[in-house]
Formats: sequence, structure tokens, C-alpha cells
Amino acid sequence: MYAFPEDLRDAQLALHQTRAAYEQYAAGLPWSAEPLPGWESERQPYTSFRSGKADSPGYTAEQATEVARYQAELVRLSIEVSTHPYWSTLDGGVVAARMALKHAHEQPADEVA
Repeated sequence: MYAFPEDLRDAQLALHQTRAAYEQYAAGLPWSAEPLPGWESERQPYTSFRSGKADSPGYTAEQATEVARYQAELVRLSIEVSTHPYWSTLDGGVVAARMALKHAHEQPADEVA
């Protein structure tokens, strides 16, 4: 297997956790960041279903700030993981190692090394 440095494992785990927290937060936000009117489509053939959205009030200042904070943290962690010096120590197989790192938090550290 791969001997991922602890700081790389920690950064990858933080990236997973931050992404999950952001997705949970974003699920409760209005469908549009800016105030936009809602809409309803025409009735679809062979069904009575009509898709549509209610009016979006847009994000509040606090919501916009929180979204920006999450996005900045996701970018920072992504850069930290993808530019870690560990990757330059590998002689090929970087893609396979990167995929293994994404699941390294599922195993105890001694099993990954």
C-alpha cells in the first residue's frame, strides 16, 4: 500500500468533512443566490406533472458569507492535498495513489502504511 504522511491524510480527511458540511449547509439555502422569480413549466405529455420553482429570495448576507467561507476552505484544502510534496516521491501510479488516499480515512493509519 502507500505510506501517506499524516499531514496529507489529515488534509484529505478535512477536505471530506468540509465538503460534507458544505453540502449539508447548501441544501437548506434558496435555489438561487440572487433574488429571482419562480417559474412553472407547461404540463408534460402523458402526465400531469409540472416542474417549477417558487420565488427565490436569494441568499442573505450571512448565507453568502458562509458559502464563500466554505468555498475558500475547499479550495485551500484541495490545493494542500494536490500539491503535497509526497506526490513527487512516487515513481508513477499517482492516480492510483490519489484514489487510495481518498479512502485512507476508512482504515487505521497502520494498515495504510
